[in-house]
Amino acid sequence: MTTLPTSEKLSFMMDLYSAAASANFFADTKQDETVCWFDLSFRKLPELGGFCITAGLRQVADILENLHFEEEELRELKNRGCPESFLDYLRHFHFCCDIWAVPEGTPVFPGEPVLKVRGPAVQAQMIETILMQTINHQSLIATKANRIVRAAQGRRVVEFGARRAQGTTAALSGARAAYIGGCSATTCAAGALMHGIPTFGTMTHNYIQMFPNEYEAFTAYAKAFPDQCVLLIDTYSTLRSGLPNAIRVFNEVLLPMGKRPCGVRIDSGDLAYLSKKVRRELNEAGFPDCDIIASNSLDEHIIREMIQHGARVDTFMVGEKLITSNEAPVFPGVYKLTAIEKDGEILPIIRLAENVEKITTPCPKLLWRLFDMETGKAIADLMSTQDEDLSNCESYLLFDPDYTWKRKEVRNFVARQLLTPFFKDGKCIYKFPALKDTRFYCAQQVDSLWEEVLRFEYPHNYYVDLSQKLWDIKNNLIRKIRNGGGES
Repeated sequence: MTTLPTSEKLSFMMDLYSAAASANFFADTKQDETVCWFDLSFRKLPELGGFCITAGLRQVADILENLHFEEEELRELKNRGCPESFLDYLRHFHFCCDIWAVPEGTPVFPGEPVLKVRGPAVQAQMIETILMQTINHQSLIATKANRIVRAAQGRRVVEFGARRAQGTTAALSGARAAYIGGCSATTCAAGALMHGIPTFGTMTHNYIQMFPNEYEAFTAYAKAFPDQCVLLIDTYSTLRSGLPNAIRVFNEVLLPMGKRPCGVRIDSGDLAYLSKKVRRELNEAGFPDCDIIASNSLDEHIIREMIQHGARVDTFMVGEKLITSNEAPVFPGVYKLTAIEKDGEILPIIRLAENVEKITTPCPKLLWRLFDMETGKAIADLMSTQDEDLSNCESYLLFDPDYTWKRKEVRNFVARQLLTPFFKDGKCIYKFPALKDTRFYCAQQVDSLWEEVLRFEYPHNYYVDLSQKLWDIKNNLIRKIRNGGGES
């Protein structure tokens, strides 16, 4: 595992108001005396989907374990009015927050804490931007990748977006997130090397056009890469030129070498129609094991429609609409204060707003997922206070936190805690699994969701409930503020 490029000013990756708030906390609270609790969560599901996939923890760990501030960064803060005492604090900075996180690859839902942070107000506020940027981006791409992989119905999906990504870091971290979401490989050589992801590649149209004709280009490529020979057959005409020349090279070059072709790629035209024609001719020529690869601005909707129309595609290469999450390019993550510790007591904090969806849920929380013991399917998620334990409950009364008359008593279930210790006293204590194991875990967890939740259009609303105790705390705070009792 290689860390992100050291040339990036990642410690200084913060919105200016975060630096200003931290400086003010420092001045008002005598450095580290005020301890705060924050949640990183998200408000809405991108593309009106049923769930999101968490990703980005590996990069968060790399960044937080290497937090330090260069003199040029401190000079910039000084120019912005930060006091010298705060700059000296940053000059000798030692990260000491505690963090809990939902493991990468886990399906999550709006309002749930994906990260829970406890630490000095100065530090907990300072890391807001980098946490949101990292988790938001990778979770967005992992979620999009998972949608595309599910649309492919078991066919291979390759992440093909480095050329269209919005910058180098987006390409590298996007390749990783796409792999977690279910992609089989990436075409990004640097991303594959950095994260240990399988690579996949074919030839280019430019390569073919540099030769006098298509046949000579195919011949040269097959001789150079006899064990990974995938020929691009749509440069001039898929059926009249590309496919006949590919079959000729398979017979004249690969078979005499004792090799079999790996595949042909189609990058334009009616992919469903062409794939059926190509499959028939490859089979008749004696190459039923030669895969058909399709590319050309694909996404889950196009892939699903292609399959519905009988496309004979074995591998989908998906680029721009995956690496940029074309239909929903922004992940609506937020980082909100939930409690303050004073004199050993945890005081819950709530934010009210004119927009109801912006009202926060107070308190440091636990996040439980209830699984049916017979089917293994997820029943619902539950947020509780930290002193509540559902691990040995024989029955539990769930209720909708908004429509409280909707109630359901569940039995024969197992409750699993999703938030796991991630950082302790500023040190990462989480043991990261191999990335291929995270990818497998993601597939397992998605499979635990009911089919109705997996729908692309109008998915079932998966229930995220509050415990009675947490609901009471939240609503008491709302009433107190609304009745003129001041802020929490």
